[in-house]
Amino acid sequence: MEVVFVHGALVRDGGWWWQPTADVLRERTGMTSRALALPSCGETTPEEAAGGLVADAAALRRELDLVDSAIVVGHSYGGTVIAEAGHHPSVAHLVYVSSYLPDVGQTQSDIMSKETNPVAVSDVGGGMLGVTGYDADSFGARFLQDTDQDIQEQAWSRVTPQAVGAFLTVTSAAGWRNIDSTYIVCGNDRSTSVELQRSHASRATRTAEIDTGHHPFISQPQLIAAHIEALLP
Repeated sequence: MEVVFVHGALVRDGGWWWQPTADVLRERTGMTSRALALPSCGETTPEEAAGGLVADAAALRRELDLVDSAIVVGHSYGGTVIAEAGHHPSVAHLVYVSSYLPDVGQTQSDIMSKETNPVAVSDVGGGMLGVTGYDADSFGARFLQDTDQDIQEQAWSRVTPQAVGAFLTVTSAAGWRNIDSTYIVCGNDRSTSVELQRSHASRATRTAEIDTGHHPFISQPQLIAAHIEALLP
């Protein structure tokens, strides 16, 4: 059993974001993990980046081809990637952290439009969108308020443009259907509203709520690790 982590939108370097939780899991259980590189965030090739959500889902399927059994953990936009990737024989469980379980026919933009205070993005050219109106301090205050300043600055250095196709592509599959799943609601999230989280959580097999911000796998990695451990046979 391995863990495959799928990070959220508009950032790069999934290994950095997930490392605190990966370390706890390895120390407690010996589990190995891997963090998916998202093409739409420019983590593979420019040609793949243009593929948006479709390329991201294909990358997840390729990663799953390399393992016999996996717990797939998606954060924020990562849930949309999991949905579009469809069913894969290696998936044993799905874990969603402040994430989305879109049905067929939805887009990431559709989901974000339900928020009263969505993250501001703008066209940065080349078919890419980027966050706008933020700096390290304001980004940290919204997304990582329960971490220290050094972590917030490291996170800000990993914010990156993302292909518009990640936000506007209509999902063609709902990979969360009929798969055992856990949704972790982040009760002090300043990015994804608790109401929207709970709405998507209603589609999961089970739900847990923790008192953290948007990135608990950094601020409280032991909590996320515990939920993953609970899924082990």
